[in-house]
Amino acid sequence: MTSQIIKVDEFDYVIFGGAGDLAERKLLPALYHRDIDGQIRETSRIIGVSRTERSDEDYRKFALEAIERHVPADCLKPEDIERFLARLHYRSVDARGEKGWQDLKDLLESAGSAPRIRVFYLAVGPEIFGTIGAQLTERGLKNDLARLVIEKPIGNDLQSAQLLNATIAEHFAEEQVFRIDHYLGKETVQNLMALRFANTIYEPVWNSNFIDHVQITVAESVGLENRAGYYDTSGAMRDMVQNHLLQLLALIAIEPPSSFTADAIHNEKLKVLRALSPIGKANVDQKTVRGQYREGAVDGQAVGGYETDLGSDTSQTETFVALKAEINTWRWAGVPFYLRTGKRLPRRASEIVVTFRPIPYSIFSDDTGEIMQNRLVLRLQPGEGLKQLVMIKRPGPGGMKLRPVALDMTFAETFKIRHPDAYERLLMDVIRGDQALFMRRDEVEAAWDWVDPIMNAWRDAEQQPAGYASGSWGPTAAAALIERDGRNWHEPE
Repeated sequence: MTSQIIKVDEFDYVIFGGAGDLAERKLLPALYHRDIDGQIRETSRIIGVSRTERSDEDYRKFALEAIERHVPADCLKPEDIERFLARLHYRSVDARGEKGWQDLKDLLESAGSAPRIRVFYLAVGPEIFGTIGAQLTERGLKNDLARLVIEKPIGNDLQSAQLLNATIAEHFAEEQVFRIDHYLGKETVQNLMALRFANTIYEPVWNSNFIDHVQITVAESVGLENRAGYYDTSGAMRDMVQNHLLQLLALIAIEPPSSFTADAIHNEKLKVLRALSPIGKANVDQKTVRGQYREGAVDGQAVGGYETDLGSDTSQTETFVALKAEINTWRWAGVPFYLRTGKRLPRRASEIVVTFRPIPYSIFSDDTGEIMQNRLVLRLQPGEGLKQLVMIKRPGPGGMKLRPVALDMTFAETFKIRHPDAYERLLMDVIRGDQALFMRRDEVEAAWDWVDPIMNAWRDAEQQPAGYASGSWGPTAAAALIERDGRNWHEPE
């Protein structure tokens, strides 16, 4: 089976932070893949921007190294590389000063007078989002087809997020702003929508009458890597829960939107976020667990603890969070959503597990085997796909013996096509002007409105995060959090 490739309109993709880590690992490789798949028109350009002085040729060498490092060898044909590198340009610009802005404007205007989409991707720190937005406006670089893409963190609490959003809104209309969360670009996340709203078998049972609970796990096996400075001021709650995990929760729990359009989807997600039961000083100990990894072993390799990696023994930043969220609506009353995320866990894995209620009565005798609850497992990474766990009779003449089996579909194997990275889809959605897989301003602020009281309660209690051995599934309190309700964490494969 092959996918249909539809070319997007011609564009100039201007990447502020164009020689940074995100551009190297994700943005340039993603644009290269879309180019070799034939989705980018011949006249489109990619323009790297940063303060560092370098020529177009130097930037093309940087991009070539990035592509060779992050793109599979079987996708590296010389003619494809040559065509892609020819699209690349570079300008040195001082975001806070005068230098380079006119050079960038001249380059953009050299494309001619015909309308052309201009995307300004801010792969830089959020402290200069507003500054760049103002410069783009004042220096006339925006046109009627301009879009602004911003990465997290979008603030570090509700107040700062509101200020950042208000600053951006001074220069770009909401329909021009694309707040990217790469988890929303994953195939499995979109298939969650298709599963519910393009089939008749799931939506009738997608409620508290049939669903027992939902688990969302985003596990990382790595430690700080090269993010120590950022991570120690952020922690797992700000870095992962406020955006990635709450966005996944919202998509699982939304009511059917009136149409598959950005605003219709955003409206329903917002209702879910605003319906989350508050967690604060009175119940934070019962509803949340925070931890920090210690020395241990991951994949058989001994690793140090967080304080060793950080080079400080005074940090109280959490590298693990588990919590029990509840949604105050008719559909989800009484259905807990268990969320957990952490670093230095046994493996890299992200999944959503929907566990259905047990059968009300068993007609089978005890010796047929234990009847497990049905589960729907959506794997986000690695190996995106979905798996429905059902009970069947064990084959053979030995009488009625039951066992659970998985109806398993891995997308790459089923569709026999290369599995695109989430950034590939999202970068092209920006060109198409489709905001369905991005975050709207009020969603971001609603998520902070729920997270802030948890963070404040942790701070006021002055409790240090519980230690957990690297290579484990987090503090023992995380297991107790779910076991108190008579349930267990589903361990990713």
